[in-house]
Amino acid sequence: MQIATPLFSYRKYWAARFGVAPFLPMSRVEMDALGWDSCDIILVTGDAYVDHPSFGMAIMGRLLEAQGFRVGIIAQPDWTSAEPFRALGRPNLFFGVTAGNMDSMVNRYTADRRLRHNDAYTPNDEGGKRPDRAVIVYSQRCREAYPATPIVIGGIEASLRRIAHYDYWSDTVRRSILLDSKADLLLYGNAERAIVAVAHRVAAGESPKAPHDLRGAAFIYSGDLPEGWLEIDSTEVDRPGRVEAHPDPYSNHPGASRHPSLSKDGNAPEKPLTFHRRPPRHDRAQTVIRLPSYEQVKTDPVLYAHASRLLHLETNPGNARALVQRHGDRDVWLNPPPIPLTTPELDAVFDLPYARAPHPSYGDARIPAWEMIRFSINIMRGCFGGCTFCSITEHEGRIIQSRSEASVLREIEEIRDKTPGFTGVISDLGGPTANMYRLACKSRDIEKHCRKLSCVYPDICVNMNTDHAALVQLYRKARELPGIKKILIASGVRYDLAIRDPAYVRELVTHHVGGYLKIAPEHTEAGPLAKMMKPGMGAYDRFKALFDQFSKEAGKEQYLIPYFIAAHPGTTDEDMLNLALWLKRNGFRADQVQAFLPSPMALATAMHHTGRNPLKGLHRAEGETVFVPRGLKQRRLHKAFLRYHDPENWPLLREVLKRMGRSDLIGNGKRHLIPSWQPAGTGATGGEGARLGRKHGSQTFLTQHTGLRPCNAGASKSAVISRRPARAFTQGSPCGSGKRRGGS
Repeated sequence: MQIATPLFSYRKYWAARFGVAPFLPMSRVEMDALGWDSCDIILVTGDAYVDHPSFGMAIMGRLLEAQGFRVGIIAQPDWTSAEPFRALGRPNLFFGVTAGNMDSMVNRYTADRRLRHNDAYTPNDEGGKRPDRAVIVYSQRCREAYPATPIVIGGIEASLRRIAHYDYWSDTVRRSILLDSKADLLLYGNAERAIVAVAHRVAAGESPKAPHDLRGAAFIYSGDLPEGWLEIDSTEVDRPGRVEAHPDPYSNHPGASRHPSLSKDGNAPEKPLTFHRRPPRHDRAQTVIRLPSYEQVKTDPVLYAHASRLLHLETNPGNARALVQRHGDRDVWLNPPPIPLTTPELDAVFDLPYARAPHPSYGDARIPAWEMIRFSINIMRGCFGGCTFCSITEHEGRIIQSRSEASVLREIEEIRDKTPGFTGVISDLGGPTANMYRLACKSRDIEKHCRKLSCVYPDICVNMNTDHAALVQLYRKARELPGIKKILIASGVRYDLAIRDPAYVRELVTHHVGGYLKIAPEHTEAGPLAKMMKPGMGAYDRFKALFDQFSKEAGKEQYLIPYFIAAHPGTTDEDMLNLALWLKRNGFRADQVQAFLPSPMALATAMHHTGRNPLKGLHRAEGETVFVPRGLKQRRLHKAFLRYHDPENWPLLREVLKRMGRSDLIGNGKRHLIPSWQPAGTGATGGEGARLGRKHGSQTFLTQHTGLRPCNAGASKSAVISRRPARAFTQGSPCGSGKRRGGS
């Protein structure tokens, strides 16, 4: 793997003399108080400005400040004119633009394209404070405000749109966001290394355009291939036709087949042999793969799936090659992914002087995302699970980057000593998953050369270290800190990893579960699980057995809360029926259901758009096709199966069960899925379709353990349909570090 320039090794910019700002300024008044006449860099974000390391703009702003630059913040500006983008004046170096911690389209619309009415990253949870496709809109306003100022885009929204991509909300394939935003440079993934390098280069007078040596960067390129580079054309998928026989190198007759010519006496003529050395492989660092063009993938589903597969195969920083994709008469060039931060570098990023609070200009306004994470701590980045519906891998990568124990413990103490309202309970020690802290390949060399899309599917790789001892030790040290009453784990537990280390499960269950633990089987059936790249239910059953055993030994009544997803590519009606039967057998009744949301660039999104499986090689006449639940009607049906207990869904389910030949599941016994009778006043609203009209605030996941009794055979009809108040267990926090799949 290429050796990266240490993050904090650059000579500080001259403006470091101004020192550290209590908050990065959002107004001219604050700039004047700091003694600034201008900002070197202005960051524009779709989130409210919260100076905390869980918010991307705070990390980037404080990191650039530590490099000596004067950084201003324009948060959630009015995008209807360019004037708000002039609030801090012209930046000396560049604008940095992001939609915020969430993709603006995911933030604004449900998985069924219905409008959300709230925004957890906005004061008082108010919706509508950022535009659709915020990166494009903000970039165009920055260009309008100061036409000559460079624009650098980044964050999750830009990362997932760095090449031509399927856009679920318009049901079209859109160009790279670089072209629509007219930005000079796109930084994808965790971009600390890239943003620092860009800032110092621009400060030294360089243009931010076409930096072929800057990892994690994408840019528009229209010149010839750089000197010394090799281009591999992968714009087609068809295999070649019949291969003609190779000419015989020993024959004196041109075109002769490869059979030794014999002399008249039957012996082969003596002829010297010439051995040719195989040409050496070209340096991967100077190799670029040409993807099918935007014009090709826009109209050809097979080539779209092929391009998606290629992009995901080139995500390991140890062996990834550059990619290039034609858009009209210009190329979008993607450099390989960034080199992960080392533990000392990650510690230094989290140790920057964050105020750990929203900007004072918000006064007493509630910012739900901040309230959700203010007592939680991120201990690692990345995920090697490779779930096809999840965008973590495309954004953060598969290599786990972990903080040191000392850094995590310092942050706990800082929360304890400085955060108002702290009661002694840390709400989470986690990350994209709860239990990948310090897990890595046993061999750095194997890790560097690996091309697998997942380290845990179809089974955990033999080269993967699954020892959770470092995480257990961190939990114990955190619990021992003075003033700490409880450490909870709210991030999703990767249970297939956890069962490899029962000691970790014991520690987790005994000390760190607040009654309920969320895990994500996603489905019960082999077909959908294979398309998700998730483990089978055998791993869930083994984890549940350990969970129940250790809960009993600890004398605690605790429950698992499983996540399931509806309408994922590869999921048939029969699969959803079997999932509903599993839910009924196990006493689960979901009030909130998650429908698959095709986020840009995800492998499952490629399946949704093309009906092809990019997990395997793509060919026109061959290759696996994927069933895709399309249309609102079928998506509602799949959600109705998850909520089989809701009387509003019973007419729809009766109709479908009869059509499937499963009328045996309609009746009033324990073995039946839904009853044959209909309560008065229910079932006329269309089931799941009617539920889509409500406002989409946080909702609860109801089970027999959180407010709903199981449907006993002897229960009265009124008891069956009664809804007792549920305990406030919120499934799918708006800003936690687990997977985000949307929902409705």
